[in-house]
Amino acid sequence: METFNLRTERLYAILPRAHRLAKKRKLMLKELRDQPFLLLREDHCFRDTAIEVCKRARVVPKVVFESGQFSSILAMVGAGLGISIVPEMAVEQRPDCAYVAVSDDRASRTIGVVTLKGRYLSRVQQAFLAHLHTFSQKDT
Repeated sequence: METFNLRTERLYAILPRAHRLAKKRKLMLKELRDQPFLLLREDHCFRDTAIEVCKRARVVPKVVFESGQFSSILAMVGAGLGISIVPEMAVEQRPDCAYVAVSDDRASRTIGVVTLKGRYLSRVQQAFLAHLHTFSQKDT
């Protein structure tokens, strides 16, 4: 296989706007230790990232609800039903939520591309991979 990284993005705690930690610029995951967590279901790739980041911070999230979509998680956080962890690409302006950067070491995720080495790629696939590679060079 051949791989290359596209980008590394920071993780954020998403909190209800009225949460006591919502006005902070950064927080450590241990500050969320006793909070009700809303996480993506086990079949979603980001769930493993969130659980691993919590594990490294010695935090066992109290999962009170699971969903298959970030949009459901964001709406539930906004309604005050819990907190969550999201990647930078899921951060959106919402009047009912606050996003606080997680400052723990390695509280990030890397997105990459994997192809089978030696496998034939069409011109379209080659162009797409070249574009992604160029995109990833701009982001570093």
